[in-house]
Amino acid sequence: MEIREDDLTGEAVRDLLAYHFEMMHENSPPGMAYVLDVEGLKAPDMSFWSIWAGADLLGFGALKELEPGWGEIKSMRTHPDHLGKGAGAAMLDHIIGVAKARGYQRLSLETGSTPTFLPAIALYKKRGFENGEAFAGYAASDFNQFLHLDL
Repeated sequence: MEIREDDLTGEAVRDLLAYHFEMMHENSPPGMAYVLDVEGLKAPDMSFWSIWAGADLLGFGALKELEPGWGEIKSMRTHPDHLGKGAGAAMLDHIIGVAKARGYQRLSLETGSTPTFLPAIALYKKRGFENGEAFAGYAASDFNQFLHLDL
């Protein structure tokens, strides 16, 4: 597996982003899908990576700097054809490594709580993320939850 910084222009990445956007809206109550579009992922405070096995796109992930020392994981997605191959874990480990290298003291994320989100939640918790308070202007609800990792 190879993780690359990505400019979000490739067709495979765009297609998987479209799928991610669709799935987040399909599996979230109205107004509760905080998924970013391509332009949002290109913001100056955002870093975006894709993960590949040869010519096959396995997934992607993004890291947003909320403030100095604090980052938010955004838009983690494994391609449905490559689930269970370790791409999500590799991407999460990469993002955690980048956050540490940048001197972040904390990583946070917002996610859903329905069965669709359980595999991702299990991965985050395996890496030490713990449930906590809402952050960065997110609205807390019965649907979403907030995970934090102190680095």
